[in-house]
Formats: sequence, C-alpha cells, structure tokens
Amino acid sequence: MCLTQLMEKMFTKFKKSLTAIALLFLGTTAFAQSNDANSSDPIGNLIASVNTPSSHKSESKAVTTPVEGDTSWHPVRRVWGYAFGDLYYVSHADNFNRGPENIYAGVPSSRNAFQFRRIYLGYDYEISPRFTAEMLLASEPSANTGVNGTTSIQNSDNLVDGKMAFFIKNFNLRYKNIYPGADFVIGELGTPGFALNEGKEMHTNAPNSLSESTLGTRFLEKTVSDFHKTNAYDVGAAIQGTFDPKTKNFGYVVMVGNNSTSSLLSAASPNTGFFKMFYGSLWGKFMQGHLVADLYFDNVNTAATTSVTLGPQSHSMFKAFVSYNSKPITVGVEAYTQSFKNGVNNTTAGTVENSNAEAFSIWAKGPIIKNKLSFFARRDAYDPNTKFNGADVYTVNTNYSSYSTFYRENYYSFGLDFTPIKNVHFTPNYWILYYRDKRNSNVSGYQFNDHTEAYRFTFYYVFGK
Repeated sequence: MCLTQLMEKMFTKFKKSLTAIALLFLGTTAFAQSNDANSSDPIGNLIASVNTPSSHKSESKAVTTPVEGDTSWHPVRRVWGYAFGDLYYVSHADNFNRGPENIYAGVPSSRNAFQFRRIYLGYDYEISPRFTAEMLLASEPSANTGVNGTTSIQNSDNLVDGKMAFFIKNFNLRYKNIYPGADFVIGELGTPGFALNEGKEMHTNAPNSLSESTLGTRFLEKTVSDFHKTNAYDVGAAIQGTFDPKTKNFGYVVMVGNNSTSSLLSAASPNTGFFKMFYGSLWGKFMQGHLVADLYFDNVNTAATTSVTLGPQSHSMFKAFVSYNSKPITVGVEAYTQSFKNGVNNTTAGTVENSNAEAFSIWAKGPIIKNKLSFFARRDAYDPNTKFNGADVYTVNTNYSSYSTFYRENYYSFGLDFTPIKNVHFTPNYWILYYRDKRNSNVSGYQFNDHTEAYRFTFYYVFGK
C-alpha cells in the first residue's frame, strides 16, 4: 500500500470517529429536549436509524463479537487484580530529596521495610455483546510515610493515619464496533501513553502492544514517560480502533480528556475546567509480531495566566516506542521530547522562555531457564531542559506535575525474575537514580551531585486475568 493510500485510509477512520462522537452527542441533546414517551431512548433510535439492516449485516462480518440477539453469546463477568511490592533497603538517599516522582523521595538512608507499591482491583461487565463496563480501583502508596511531617508526598495514596487508600482509576463504558474495527469509550479511562487494561477475552479494539505491556516489568518501575508524570488515565472520551479488524496488527487511538486524571475540577486546578488535553497514538506490529512500534502525541493548554509578561502556557509531547523480540532476547527503546511553552523565567536575562525536556530509555530481557528464570536490565536518561544555560538563574512557571528544570537524571536497574508458576513473580533487583545539577557550581541554588540507591526483593502476582 502506498503512502497516499495509507493516508486516505487513516483520514477515513478518523472522520468516522468524529462522526460517531457527533451522533452520540446529538442523541444526548435529543433526549434532553424530547417530551415524547415513545422517544425514551433517542440515542438508540438515532443509531438504529443509521444502522440499517443492510449496513448492520455488513458490519457484523467484521466484528469479532456476536451481534445482539445471538443466543450463542455468553457475557464475560471478570473480577481481576494484581499487586506488587518489595522488601526494600535504601542504602543511600539523595541529600537534597530531589525527584518528588521518585518512589523513595523523602525516605532516609538505611531504612528497610516491606511495602506494597500498587494494588489493583478491577471488574469488567459485559452489558451486551456491544457494551462493556469497566471499573478499576487502585492503591499506590509511597514509601515515604511522613504524611504529617515536613516532607511532601506527590501522587501517593497514604492516608493521614498511614493507612493505604483506594481511589477510582478507571470507570468507563465501551461501545464496541461503533463502526467496523473501532470502539467508543467514555468515562475515566487509560490514555494511549503507555498502558491500557483491556484483556483479549473482552474482544475489544484497544491496543495491547503499548510500551508498558511490551516491557512487561511494570512491577519493577514505571516507563520513562510514566515516571515523569505523563497522564496514564484521564476523564474523557476516546476512539480505539484498528485498520485491519480481522488481524488487528495496526491501529490508532484518538482521545480528549480533562487533563485531571482522577482529580475533580476545582478552583485549585481551574485549567481542567476550560482546557482539554488531546491524545493520539498510531501503533503497529510487524514481522509476524516480532517488531512492535508506537507513535504517541499529546497537547494541552495548562493555564490562562493573569501575568501579562508571562503569556499563555501549554505543553506537548512526541514519543516513539519500538521493541524487537528475536527469541530469546527482547530489547526495547522509548524516547520522547516534551515542550513547555513559557515554562521558565530566566531571571538573569529577564526573559520568559520555553523549555524542552528529552528522555531516552533502553531495556533488555531474556530467559535463563525457560518459563522459570529470566534476567532484565534497563537504563533511562532524562534532561528536563535542553535549552538550559548553566550560568543563568531560573524559576519554574509550568504547573506540569513534578517538573523541575535544574537537574538531569540517570536511572539504572537490573535483576533476576523467578516465576514458579504463571502470574507469580519473585524478583531480586537493584535500583539506583543519579541526580546531576545543570547549574554551574557558583550559581545560587546549586546542589552537588548525589543519588538514591535501593536493594529490593520484589513480589508480584496477578489473578483473574
């Protein structure tokens, strides 16, 4: 297929996505305006009028799930979950407590403890062959237990009394095959940044080849973009589709959200009530599935500032992920560039400047004893501002979560993964994160180079999937 034909096919898919969303909103409006008792389901009537018997018959050939009224269909009711945690020992803590996104931020040197880092409890319910509801509760506590102390904790689920809390991470409705090869999802759902939770048994058109699922070691650490707080989930709506519904080797995701994750709109975060975040992804599997690639983009205005000199703010990301499984070794690379419009003040020059972050991650894994013991190794590099001048003094303007323009980060981990049975892992591993200040040593605020280092015995288990 030539490039022109591929572009035309992609444009047709996206046009259908926008048309489907428009029809749903029109149906909702009709419901609000109608007083006719016979029009109690305007959305269903509207879709029924579009899906004539002939078009419905044509559509049913492409779907993988049975049509309404098919007695062979049996609904999936799935309770599932997983958990991972560690016995950890922090042999050394960064003296300046840098990196609030770091799981060990604020943890002192020589602390050791058993800790859950994530607990998931999910429930999937097939309402009909075409509609599925998803619910996911999550608890992701921090190793820093100083909730009432002077050390702040970012994005953790530690209650004031030190207990672990659950929050709603996913709660959405999926309309399968709204047109051939595409699902419409609305509610709180995973973004296409790196992970989605839909299982193959749910027969959806969601991608299962994004970076986190291909990496396969999320229980050890987040992907590099997740680590630096790209939205993993949001409240909004998405079209998740495939260009080839029968084989599902190539696909796309288009999504719009509040940029609020699980937070409510409030005066403290007014940008989420006025600006929306846009997400897009193109993914593909090549060479009989040995090569997996994903291209991701997002963009959002983050604040309508009251400062005349600062001007409007926004941030956007371009990310590429590629992995190759040569059997036995699997290697992967993820890299992104992220721009922050008017993200920093250069107080030395007296100017407001854009900043640009870049990150790169490479990993490898492979078997030592088939299905029982494997190894993994990973290295990440992160530069928060490629335009940084070490002789100047900066302040940060962006309200992007955890962003700091001052120090580079280099992360390393490696270890062994013992799997006595499927979905049960015991994993001794080494974890270290280096911080390198980008300021010259004579500039005010400079902090000497340091690191956080931990030795861990990680446990991870999955049920219901």
